[in-house]
Amino acid sequence: MKICFINPPFKAEYGKFSRESRSPAITKSGALYYPLWLMYAAAYCEKAGHEIYFLDAPAKPLNTAQSLEAIEANAADAQLFVYDTSTPSIKSDVEFALEVKKRCPGSFTLLVGTHPSATAEETLGYSPLIDAVAIGEFDATVLELANTLQDGGDVSQVRGLCLNTADGCQRTAPMPAMRNLDEIPFAAEFIHKYLNPRDYFFAAATYPSIQIFTTRGCPFRCNFCVYPQTMHGHAFRTRSAESVADEFEYIATHFPEVKEVVIEDDTFTANKKRVMEVCSLLIERGLPKRLRWLCNARVNLDLETMQMMKKAGCRLIIPGIESGSQQILNNIKKGTQVEQFHTYVANAKKAGLLIHACYMVGNQGETRETMNRTLELALKLNTDTAQFFPLIPYPGTEAYQWARENGYIESDYTKYCREDGTHNTVLNLPGLSAEDMVDFCNMARKRYYLRLRYILHRLRVGITDPDDFKRSLKAFGKLKHFLFSKK
Repeated sequence: MKICFINPPFKAEYGKFSRESRSPAITKSGALYYPLWLMYAAAYCEKAGHEIYFLDAPAKPLNTAQSLEAIEANAADAQLFVYDTSTPSIKSDVEFALEVKKRCPGSFTLLVGTHPSATAEETLGYSPLIDAVAIGEFDATVLELANTLQDGGDVSQVRGLCLNTADGCQRTAPMPAMRNLDEIPFAAEFIHKYLNPRDYFFAAATYPSIQIFTTRGCPFRCNFCVYPQTMHGHAFRTRSAESVADEFEYIATHFPEVKEVVIEDDTFTANKKRVMEVCSLLIERGLPKRLRWLCNARVNLDLETMQMMKKAGCRLIIPGIESGSQQILNNIKKGTQVEQFHTYVANAKKAGLLIHACYMVGNQGETRETMNRTLELALKLNTDTAQFFPLIPYPGTEAYQWARENGYIESDYTKYCREDGTHNTVLNLPGLSAEDMVDFCNMARKRYYLRLRYILHRLRVGITDPDDFKRSLKAFGKLKHFLFSKK
């Protein structure tokens, strides 16, 4: 049967809405993530013999009228429509799905993503014309649903759904997490067939880049992290080292313009033995001569592994440092120690790896003093790049539950983004308003990037690495308005 997979339009007049980012928005850096989870489900269904049409509206970006025109021209005969969603765009996503439903009556409408996974009944309550939402990891759920619809079977027997029925919302049996991730086709193969890498941008990566996942599930318990708590769980599952190396080889062969691979796993380095195996295969196949890569890497990463990663082509690692306060790290269940950050950064510099450090304000226990402590830590660590964001708690996370129970959070999902699609701060804490946290992050960003020491560092890196200099210029072009604004 024909399945239409849609990453819907949202605020296209303002730019590219990055729906599958951990904090969906039209970003200040111009980042646009590949719609990877939607892609994997589409590729999985195509591999099983179904015909697919894939529309990534934000990539162009297409507005509502243009998106509807593309669907009518290419997928009016589809029997199943699968829509990616996000918290800030959920009401718009539902409205778009209903508009398609009018034009394609009799089709089955399924919403997927972190938001409906966390708020299944609430989401179905927006309209009786939304047939179902998928709860959690949805590749196998979409395939099972497609097979059932094709055979005229009973959709209430499809696992992993919450159905809209005449008797109210009905949850079906859970869909077990996928164990053999090697069964899923490469993201790179799907991109080569359906997408254009130049439509996507990740500020920390050399442009153009390709994003992939090599694992699912995160064994750690950070209370704010949305994907492990709503979709993939904490059971850490991996692709084989051979599968990862094969995909790198595919990218090297089929994408001559691509310079870097972004491994978007929550924590690529969770299993040292596997990291070493992946790196050994990349080196054995000579791939570091052709492709560089970056990954999210927890601060317990040791020097030996860093050095091996560097030999295998790793250029940059991204740790979630979050705070300079140990009490806050404990409050958010980060499982790290402030002392680790200094060792981590020192080892990365020894190994020749760059670091993009992530800092966050607004967590439980935050004060002006702890925010300043975080900025002091960031300046001291002096990583290659850094980001400062207020906490944005998403439904389904412990952080959201904490904020809701204490009356700290705005309950209107449309306010998760501003009118122009950029991030909005929906959190107000005792003694710290949303505006206070935004102002602090803006100040911290300026303090960090407008230092003479930092500017000279970027120039030195640019002289030795022209591709990185081009990346920096592209990112700076997007960010300069926010760095030099008065606020």
